[in-house]
Amino acid sequence: MNEAKKLIQQITEGIQEKKGKNIVIADLTHIDDTICNYFVICQGNSPSQVNAIVESVKDFTRKGADSKPFAIDGLRNAEWVAMDYADVLVHVFLPEVRDFYNLEHLWADAKLTQIPDLD
Repeated sequence: MNEAKKLIQQITEGIQEKKGKNIVIADLTHIDDTICNYFVICQGNSPSQVNAIVESVKDFTRKGADSKPFAIDGLRNAEWVAMDYADVLVHVFLPEVRDFYNLEHLWADAKLTQIPDLD
């Protein structure tokens, strides 16, 4: 398994650990001029759940993929938190903010993989 796939696996598990929902992995590897190769998009129901998901993702990627985010942005409002792992960008949204920005639609050319909710 390559490093990006391993990282995405750990990110996904970190999201699921805190009951993050509606996880979508966008594969941007075949699109020119993108800032990264993959997006992992998910949502939490409240700012506190968004923060819990971010912390969980940090734990899982540190332990399982020996990786730390280069930057995390948006924690103050916790409506949309972006975590930068270079090749992989993680977006943790509140549902209404996610609907508003609709990243999946923005990257319509990307190959999208839906991860089923665990419950």
